[in-house]
Amino acid sequence: MELYGRVRRAVLVDGRSQRAVAVEFGISRDSVRKMLRYSVPPGYQREQPAKRPRLGPWVGVIDAILEDDRQRPAKQRHTAKRILDRLREEHGFKGGYTIVKDYVRAATLRGREMFVPLTHPAGEAQVDFGEALVVIAGVERKAHYLVMDLPHSDDCFVIAFPAETTEAFLEGHVRAFAYFGGVPTRILYDNTKIAVAKMLGGTERQRTRAFSELQSHYLFADKFGRPAKGNDKGKVEGLVGYARRNFMVPIPRFPSVGSVQRASGATVPQAARAAVARAHRDDRRTLRARPCGFLTAARRAV
Repeated sequence: MELYGRVRRAVLVDGRSQRAVAVEFGISRDSVRKMLRYSVPPGYQREQPAKRPRLGPWVGVIDAILEDDRQRPAKQRHTAKRILDRLREEHGFKGGYTIVKDYVRAATLRGREMFVPLTHPAGEAQVDFGEALVVIAGVERKAHYLVMDLPHSDDCFVIAFPAETTEAFLEGHVRAFAYFGGVPTRILYDNTKIAVAKMLGGTERQRTRAFSELQSHYLFADKFGRPAKGNDKGKVEGLVGYARRNFMVPIPRFPSVGSVQRASGATVPQAARAAVARAHRDDRRTLRARPCGFLTAARRAV
């Protein structure tokens, strides 16, 4: 499923030709055209991810090359293409370029310190869940609320749910995109199991099927923070605390779960809305238009 999103973004967002994308991903142009028609696979759906050749015994060779490169001038280090050439010439490697490139990229980034920029590009977002106590129909219980923040303008959206589930995650995105009037170009997440099926090392993630379908339908790029590094998405974590302090104190009371969601929405203070509106014009110019129709999984949640 993740391949669907990558192919659709390459053509619809990056503007690359269908032929070039078919060659890069090793699929037919008919397959590319089908992926452009549907944001999720119609009819038959693969139960297991497509098998890819493993680097296996060549991983040690690549690691040795990269370790040796650390002592070499930056302009005279191996590229992924050069490593592939050496694997084929010296070690009989029969695999393709992509698997070598992905491993080299992950290995290069692994352990490298990342810094969050003080400025945030227009059109990018951050997402997180928070939790707080509420009283619904006379019963005290924990509510989970999804927050989406546009750090460039500080415009933001909050919506509460009974639980932090996949359905809540999907519905929260659909509602937030409707509120903002478009889809962010890139969204930063923590490593929630709703989106991440497996940590692959470095910045690489195996995404869940539900998240891959959401991404393929709305065509946003993603980024995941480092484990236990809350400052990677400090803006949205600040919004989580702001919403709890300002909307959950004292503990709010609601007659039903539906009334909790109706009370959710924009969280920008009245005094700041003029400044946010000015900055949000930059965000709005950058946001992608929402696609027609609903994502199948999201339709079940809404």
